[in-house]
Amino acid sequence: MKRQNQSMVTEFILIGFSNLGDLQILLFCIFLLVYLTTLTANATIMTVIRLEKALHTPMYFFLFVLSCSETCYTLVIIPKMLTNLLSTIPTISFSGCAAQLYFFVGLACTNCFLIAVMGYDRYIAICNPLNYTLIVSQATCIQLVLASSFCGFLISVVVNILVFSVPFCASNRINHFFCDISPVIKLGCTDTNLKEMVIFFLSILVLLVPFVLIFISYVFIVSTILKISSAEGQRKAFATCASHLTVVIVHYGCASFIYLRPTSLYSSDKDRLVAVTYTVITPLLNPLVYTLRNKEVNMALRKVLSRYAFPKTL
Repeated sequence: MKRQNQSMVTEFILIGFSNLGDLQILLFCIFLLVYLTTLTANATIMTVIRLEKALHTPMYFFLFVLSCSETCYTLVIIPKMLTNLLSTIPTISFSGCAAQLYFFVGLACTNCFLIAVMGYDRYIAICNPLNYTLIVSQATCIQLVLASSFCGFLISVVVNILVFSVPFCASNRINHFFCDISPVIKLGCTDTNLKEMVIFFLSILVLLVPFVLIFISYVFIVSTILKISSAEGQRKAFATCASHLTVVIVHYGCASFIYLRPTSLYSSDKDRLVAVTYTVITPLLNPLVYTLRNKEVNMALRKVLSRYAFPKTL
């Protein structure tokens, strides 16, 4: 009988925002506006990079892929979240929850690796500029992107197996607004300590190792920049790294707060707020940072607009 109860869960109830009452309508409007802005901003970034030949460089190729990945990342979480905000009982099927967690973890890990790759690109561009085109060739760029995606989704497969091999017999109510690792695995009615240790180790591999490599890269980058004799040269070099550094701090900071700690320290209210940041706000931050702080993208955007939106009349 106990074995039968363990296999009866066919759907989960996402109760992350269910206690907010009428505020759910306000949240729906805010999140929908942010989501549409995110889609528009990322689509704009990708279109400008695709159409403007001056941006056909490794740095902007990685930015194009990151924007595409971020767009897919939001598609996994936000549409279902918006639907649930208008639902009386916000449910998700067992297979839907597994699919959401798979794509969420896969794309999130891919983004972490892509941001690290972008740090490597900046390191080569500043510390070894003479060999930049030789080292960061088109083939190398494609290989790095494929490797990032492969590793990200391979880790996601492992995480999914660990989480959904747990028998769920205690409850089917997930105290979150999407199927995240800790809220789901906490519903298991068996000892999950070993599984959580493996997931924690994978979190270190995905978050801490790339962050350390980025930090080391920037130590060499700053050292090289300080050797530049002209102040204008130093300013331009720092400017090319400012956007990437902003994304690194926000992306790795939020993710580390959630995943680089034991599941026992999970705090639903505080973690939901941080989760909103890295699922809703961060995907919007990336294109805004790269357009507002990057002169090359700004100039390319104006060129594309003048060329296609306001063509010269004969």
